[in-house]
Amino acid sequence: QVQLMESGGGSVQTGGSLRLSCAASGFTYSTYCMGWFRQAPGKEREGVARINGNGITTYADSVKGRFTISRDDAKNTLYLQMNSLASEDTAMYYCATDTWCWNLSRIYESKYRGQGTQVTVSS
Repeated sequence: QVQLMESGGGSVQTGGSLRLSCAASGFTYSTYCMGWFRQAPGKEREGVARINGNGITTYADSVKGRFTISRDDAKNTLYLQMNSLASEDTAMYYCATDTWCWNLSRIYESKYRGQGTQVTVSS
């Protein structure tokens, strides 16, 4: 049974940093594409970042240069380091995975998704 559990969200001031974690279990983690998407109130879901089994990363233009996705296969954990946070980054953040690599723009359609962790950025 695939399980994904996010943690690390919270409230931070503009310009601050947070690191999100996603603990994964129930599948051969190291071979799967993993990614993050977010959803803010009243807005559509947005793919944020993706990393494949070879470590190749893809980012949304809105976070490029500020966010870094990484994975620790020994710990079955996915990370999202978020720096220079802005109010528009406020959202619920979800990690996701599937048996194939979704295009980042549609990663929210992944079969497996966590419950989410809230990130709130205020000035």
